Amino acid sequence: MGEIRVNDIKVYAYHGCLEEEAVIGSDYVVNLKLWASLEASCVSDELKDTLDYVTATAVVTEAMAQRSKLLEHVAERILKELFTVFETLEKAEVCVEKINPPIGAHVQSVSVTLSQTRA
Repeated sequence: MGEIRVNDIKVYAYHGCLEEEAVIGSDYVVNLKLWASLEASCVSDELKDTLDYVTATAVVTEAMAQRSKLLEHVAERILKELFTVFETLEKAEVCVEKINPPIGAHVQSVSVTLSQTRA
């Protein structure tokens, strides 16, 4: 099994429990760790035999465009779609990080990390 990472996908989105967050939005960073058998792609050198990180990034972008109150909800939506899109995906980890959250304290970011293994 091999691991593919897609690091620091920067997205501007409108998640959060506050009404202002739905209007003004915020910066987010998403990180993916994707595990699958990579033996075929190591031999073939063909994109069809691996997990295409362009497609993975598109999954993140589309999922982040749908408003949610909680980062947990967004991360779960990304996980579900990754397993739908990639039939050979064995395990995935998604970290959704909100930069400079409006929580009444000086906090650089908050994040939620979820992982899932194919049943």
